[in-house]
Amino acid sequence: MVEEETSPRWRFLTNHAQVLVCIADDPGVRLREISGSVGITERAAHRIVGELDAAGYITRERDGRRNRYTIQPDRGLPDRVARRKRVGALLTVLAGSDGKAKRKGAGKSKP
Repeated sequence: MVEEETSPRWRFLTNHAQVLVCIADDPGVRLREISGSVGITERAAHRIVGELDAAGYITRERDGRRNRYTIQPDRGLPDRVARRKRVGALLTVLAGSDGKAKRKGAGKSKP
């Protein structure tokens, strides 16, 4: 593992990509948790989630008092170099998930 002191000051992933990874890991993640994981303010996390929603990369659904996010894995990446790739392919590499998160208990049969 690379030590913090020797890590470069730049990042490979944009804040938007990091937010998507957080959502792929936990579709019920809170903005406060996203901001802590990514290292941005809660306000910035709110803005990024709104931009991802407006661009069609995620959808939001109310689940009680919380939001539940769904990633649209077939959506193309906006980058010139990767425009033929899909969000789901990126998330498979980064999060070990294509963004099609399963709800807890989904697929289990009832006794």
